[in-house]
Amino acid sequence: MPYEKSTHLLPGGAVLVECGPMRLVIDARIGQVAQPQQALRAADEAVKFLEGVAAARPFLGRDYRERMARVTEPLAVKMIASVQAVGDADLTPMAAVAGTIADAVADFLFQRGMTRVLVDNGGDIAIRSCDGEPVAVGIRPQVDHPGISHTVVLGPERTAWGVATSGLGGRSLTRGILEAATIIAADAGSADAAATAVANASYFADGAVVREPAQAVDPYTDIAGLEVTVRVNPLAEEKKQQAIDQALRRAEDLIENRIILGAFVACQGRLAMTRFIAERVITPSKKPI
Repeated sequence: MPYEKSTHLLPGGAVLVECGPMRLVIDARIGQVAQPQQALRAADEAVKFLEGVAAARPFLGRDYRERMARVTEPLAVKMIASVQAVGDADLTPMAAVAGTIADAVADFLFQRGMTRVLVDNGGDIAIRSCDGEPVAVGIRPQVDHPGISHTVVLGPERTAWGVATSGLGGRSLTRGILEAATIIAADAGSADAAATAVANASYFADGAVVREPAQAVDPYTDIAGLEVTVRVNPLAEEKKQQAIDQALRRAEDLIENRIILGAFVACQGRLAMTRFIAERVITPSKKPI
């Protein structure tokens, strides 16, 4: 059954589309001029993308490797490629779903002559730009809190960027203990899968960390049989640093293998970032996207 869709034109010309589990904000521009009709057209495409992925959903769980030959949906194939590039055995293709749909919507608009496109799929963001202007992206140290601690400038050296965040309190389950793991990559699908992997890498057994089976938290989860983190009580400072160090090591592996460009991680007030992001941080007073 098709999802019900609601679409709203936002101040400034962006479009909000809500459909099933998807909540997209689409901003399409030529130069500085908003193109709301193009964004509305892309909203219709976004629903089609979601429905295509939903049809492939039975093949995208933990046993997806055994069923890959039956996957023909193009976005599902891209999701599989993203998680396989990251390489974590516990990841399923659903770890890349939000970013992959954001990428597809952004590419749809970019191919139709938009010079700047921002597609925010619940915090997983696809950026396309050929107008020569940098894009400022705000980073949250807590995925479930609107406060921005840093702003990172992404320059015109690339036409495509992807930004994604995973952590406690987010839309998806996490196996780690970070409050945020934000990844910047060449596309949002890769960033989405990598953010899950980096956040997961922060886990260690500790009495402050409360875990439950994934299916007890979400009966429809794609990672049934695995434990996920539901709460982290206050940690000792050395434990916070341990979580950050573990996450950064995983991020550095992904950077070395050219899967991602940079990472920012946060755990109970402790923050750290890789060189790529540190070199692009500006004062928080700069208005981000």
